[in-house]
Amino acid sequence: MLISVRHVTRYTYDAPARYAILSLRLQPPVFAGQSVQSWTISAPGIEKALRFTDGFGNSVALVAIKDEHTEIEIVAEGVVETVDCTGVVRGLKEAAPVRIYLRNTPATLADAAIKELAAETPAEKGGLARLHALMDIIRDRVEYETGTTSPLTTAAEVLEQGRGVCQDHAHVFIAAARVLGFPARYINGYFLSGAAQPELAHHAWAEAHVDHLGWVGFDVANRVCPDDRYVRLAVGLDSATASPIRGSRPLPLGTSHVEERLDVSVEVHQQQQQKMQQQ
Repeated sequence: MLISVRHVTRYTYDAPARYAILSLRLQPPVFAGQSVQSWTISAPGIEKALRFTDGFGNSVALVAIKDEHTEIEIVAEGVVETVDCTGVVRGLKEAAPVRIYLRNTPATLADAAIKELAAETPAEKGGLARLHALMDIIRDRVEYETGTTSPLTTAAEVLEQGRGVCQDHAHVFIAAARVLGFPARYINGYFLSGAAQPELAHHAWAEAHVDHLGWVGFDVANRVCPDDRYVRLAVGLDSATASPIRGSRPLPLGTSHVEERLDVSVEVHQQQQQKMQQQ
């Protein structure tokens, strides 16, 4: 499937900023289930960006904005061809050892409730079946509801309140999977849902490592393993380490606080494949 993506992020400030530095993880990787047909990233200072691969294998562009500004606009867009691999990830260059993804973060730290939830999965079944059961149990406990959590909400808090979005579903799954001994990681990307809401198009899911199979994706929010409707972007231990954009800027002289507004627009569409006509 050919999927076109246009991802626009805009920061605006109520006072001029003198300097900013941004790390952009906005380049989709290439592997067995995904190939990039075309892709561009535009941002202030992108032509002089320092480019490198981070410890999780993400392609990073580090940009510095040295001119005074009250707005930053970042646009990532292009066309990606995807193949349905039934959730199994193959051919991806792995930068970190699998065991790294057993490491917990504040967002994915399991409390007693998450440990009890993990224990509900059928231990007598194989690893893959157990993870599918875990996905369904979490989705039964956590309703999809926007506006109920923040980027700082932890997996334990999400399970306690029983509401959240795709980021929260992924965090709970990762926390519980690690309790069961499965390395698990967070995936940031895009989803061709057919709906118009940006929060659905810009999506997140989890992956767990299964012996003799490798990495397998689990989209708890939709109760499915990722297929050709998904475009993978960045990976990490949690949402913070897989964030497409991270940055910092000093406060203007003589100020202790600056109001910042963030606007994100994501458009994801299926593009018709052109067939060669025989002469």
